Formats: sequence, C-alpha cells, structure tokens
Amino acid sequence: MENEEYDTIDLLEVLNAVRQHIAVLILCTLATAIAGFAITHFLITPQYESSALMIVNTRQDTTSTVTIDQINSATKLVSTYSIIIKSDTVLQQVIDDLGLSLSYSDLKGRVTVSAVDDTQVMKITVRSNNPEWARQVCDDITAVSPDVILEAVEAGSVKVISQASYSDVPVSPNIKKNTMLGAMVGLVLCLGVIFLQVILDNKINTEEDVAKYLDMTVVGVIPVYEGGKNK
Repeated sequence: MENEEYDTIDLLEVLNAVRQHIAVLILCTLATAIAGFAITHFLITPQYESSALMIVNTRQDTTSTVTIDQINSATKLVSTYSIIIKSDTVLQQVIDDLGLSLSYSDLKGRVTVSAVDDTQVMKITVRSNNPEWARQVCDDITAVSPDVILEAVEAGSVKVISQASYSDVPVSPNIKKNTMLGAMVGLVLCLGVIFLQVILDNKINTEEDVAKYLDMTVVGVIPVYEGGKNK
C-alpha cells in the first residue's frame, strides 16, 4: 500500500507570520476602525425617538374595583388597540392635524406600538431624524387615538399616563458599536490574508523547510555573493 501524504497546517508557522506582519495587522485594524467611525458619524443620519405610555382599560367606568380578569382582558386588548393606533383612521388624522408632507404608509413605518412587559400598558414610539418632529407626532397620536379606539371597540378606554418624551440623544446609529465592528472586520480580513499566504506558500526558504518538506538532512549552506560581497 502506498503511503498517503497530507498537507498539514503548522500553527507555529502561522503565528510566526502574524508576528512578522504585526505592524500591518495593527494598521489595517486602525484603518477599518476609522472608516467605520467616519461612515457612521458623517454619512448616516442620526435617528431620534419619542415615546408615550397609555394604559388600556376594559371598561369606561373607573370608579369600581378592578379585578384580575379585567386586567387580563385589558392586556389582551393591547394588540388590538395597537392595530387601531397604526391604522389610517388615526395616522391620517395626525397627518392632517400637523400638516405632514408624507404618506400614511411612510408615517406608519415610523410608528411602533408594543405592550410593556406583557401588561395593560402600551408604549407608542415615533422615530425621526428630527427629535421635535417625533415628539409632536407622538403627542398627537396619543390625543387622537383614544376617541378612535372608543368608537371602534365600543367598550373600554385608553388613557395617557406618560406624555410624549423629547430627547436630543440619537438612538441610532451606534458610533461605538460600528467603530468596533469596523476594527473587527479589518482584523479578520488581515488575518485571513496572512493565513492564505502561509498555506499557499510552497517555496523552500530555509534549512528547516528542506528538512521538513524534503525529509533531507542539510549538511551545508552555500552563501550568495553579489559584487564580491556576502549577501
């Protein structure tokens, strides 16, 4: 039976190659980190959010005692009310009230309605590149939606418990995250190139390579001379 020979990857050789190219590795990592920071900071438009909280009730009379069944029913109604809030009945009225120059579908894409920790409290969030615009739209949604919900469901009610917030701190993009991501991309790409150079290099460069790849003992080395001088 013939002996089969397999190429193996010498991790020490790979690590040695990485050590030899450590300066290039650092430069590539810094370059892509700076690129990630620059793209995020200068080319991506910051986005801001405004949020308001509303509580859902299954009845309009708030004088009687609230039971567990009523709370559970109200919690289930949150998903129904969220659909109504994002309907054209509510959002088109908001567009008309504020004189917004965008379509219903565009505004719907900027509005998020969700339950808070599976409770009867729902959170309305509006995202925009203008924090004041987001606050105004969120505020008008909370003003318009209760009457529309009451008319549509004909039972229960919603009440604002937290007015639309204003924040001039953008929620996206995340400059720190994108900078770190850029650095990781540069590091991985550079390591990949070094790794490929090692596994694709089939040249005999040193005495150790002769012994390793040709299974021969090196008995002497002939120096190379150029112009009468030892190279």
